[in-house]
Order: sequence, then C-alpha cells, then structure tokens
Amino acid sequence: MQHVLTLIAPAGQLPAPLIARVRSALVTLGANAGSPDWLAEAEAVDLPFDGLAAEQAQAAAAAAFEGAPVDSVAQPAEGRRKRLLIADMDSTIVTSETLDELAAYAGLKERVAEITRRSMNGEIDFATALRERVAMLKGLALSALEATWAETRVMPGAKALVRTMAANGAHCALASGGFTFFTGRVAEKVGFTSHHANLLEDDGATLTGTVAEPIFDRHAKLTTLKRLAAELGLPLADTLAVGDGANDLEMLAAAGLGVAYHAKPVVAAAARVRVDHTDLRALLFAQGYRAAEFVT
Repeated sequence: MQHVLTLIAPAGQLPAPLIARVRSALVTLGANAGSPDWLAEAEAVDLPFDGLAAEQAQAAAAAAFEGAPVDSVAQPAEGRRKRLLIADMDSTIVTSETLDELAAYAGLKERVAEITRRSMNGEIDFATALRERVAMLKGLALSALEATWAETRVMPGAKALVRTMAANGAHCALASGGFTFFTGRVAEKVGFTSHHANLLEDDGATLTGTVAEPIFDRHAKLTTLKRLAAELGLPLADTLAVGDGANDLEMLAAAGLGVAYHAKPVVAAAARVRVDHTDLRALLFAQGYRAAEFVT
C-alpha cells in the first residue's frame, strides 16, 4: 500500500484492541487498511493504508486513541528511511537547557531560564535573547562549563536514534542554538557525524559575556539542513529534522519528516508530526525500523 500509519506508545502500552479501533476508524473514513505489522511488541506497529490523506489518517487515529498515550505518524510508505538527520540539542538530544544550567553557577538560573522559555516559545527574538543571556554570564569561570557538562544527561532514545541511522548510512548532524563546547561533547558521546552551534567567547579563564557572530539561529539551522542535503546529493524529502523550540520551526517545515519532540506550544501547534508521549526511538519506528535493528 502507498501509505503507512505508525502507532508508538511507551513500552507495553499499545494493546491490540486499540490498534483494531484505529484500523476501524480508517475503514470508516473510506480507507483500505492492511494488517498490523508489529515493529516492537505492544510498543510500535505499522498500519498500511490507501485511499486517505496522511493528515486525515493521523487525525482519525488521534480521535481513536481516546486519551491513550500514543504517538502517530502517517506518511507515504516509500522513502521512509531518511539519509540525513538534523537534530536540535537542548531539550531534544539532552534533557536540559545547557545555558540555563550554566547560568546556575552565576546564581542566575531563574532569570536566564525565563528568557529561554520566552525565546523557545517564539515570544522574543532568538539572537537578541541569546546575546542578553550570555552577557549576564560575563566573568563566570570556565570551570562552570565543565561542571555543567558533568551534569548534562542524554535524552532517552537519543543514542539508539543516532547510532542506528548512522549504522545504516545516514549523516547525523547536531544543530544547536547553544554552544560548541557542549555540542562537540554531545556529538562524540551520542555518535553524531557533525555538529553546528554558537561559539561562546572567553579570555582563557572566564567568559567574556559575548558570543561569536553570526549567531547560529533558526535561519542557520535551515541553511545547514539545505547545505548538508546538497553536499550529500539528497533531496529534502530524504531528510529528518527534530526539535522542540521556535528556532527549530523552519528546519522542521523544510525536512521530509519534521518532528516536534515534546515541544513548546508554538512548535507543537505548527508541526504536522509530534512526539508527545514516547522517547526518541519513536523516530526510528516512524522510519520503519524494527526494535531488533536498533543499534545502542
């Protein structure tokens, strides 16, 4: 069949009756729905279908969930496996906002976190917000960077996502409005092919309160997606982007599969595909990978 609807739930929380209910909803709307194909027992399943637009299938599935913690992705069956991944870092590949955590060492976490929240929800300009937050950290000892890194945790499923895609020939790029100090370390730990972010400036002992220009912002993320795709000889249809904040919106919209991951309200409202209940392995299931194929 030409389309596939993938249902993904926390492990053990995808019962067969729910799948039957979703399949029935598709048929009621006039779709020709095939048999379920389990990608991971009681966790992820493919439902092939024809005769219905992807958006309609996804909406029908959401209604059939009746509040169950299930994510869904409806898309053409052909070309599901992407050959370029571009991922945001903070609150996407790692569980924290690294700049907010760094600010804690200056006693400014709450003030900086509020600016971050407004920026990630699109309420204020990203570049202006970044410069303002970095200026507040002038004079902070560089040891605070290492201390922040020591407390940084990788998002569940991130290693499986990146390592599985890389093992299958994909270029995996980290694109962050944060700083190269962190993206370089995250890239090495998780397995990214490349990383792209802002350069936090220092005098050898302390932060200078400045960030190198130009700012790596939402436009730079989109440019990086397009540049890497061109360098790899890939159409944008063969790309996957994932992020949670307003500065990810442009790359999510341009990618063949753009996923809002536990996203801020402005991003969740704009994205066609959302992952709200499960971890980053959901992006592998969406590409048709079976759990037995995951590389960890």
